[in-house]
Amino acid sequence: MKTLINLMKDESGASAAEYALILAIVGSIIAIAAITLGNAVGNAMNRASTCVDSRTRADTKEIRLAGG
Repeated sequence: MKTLINLMKDESGASAAEYALILAIVGSIIAIAAITLGNAVGNAMNRASTCVDSRTRADTKEIRLAGG
């Protein structure tokens, strides 16, 4: 019984729980930032691809009109 009371008074486990909570919060923030950054990079690449593609099509039309 004395061991059970000593375990209930022991607060060292509370520190571990607090560190686990902090780790979970920081991990979540990193995951959200990575997803957001990935989406931003993907959108930028799609815009660049569209720009290059439209420029390539315009050049092709100019070559056809010029007879080349």
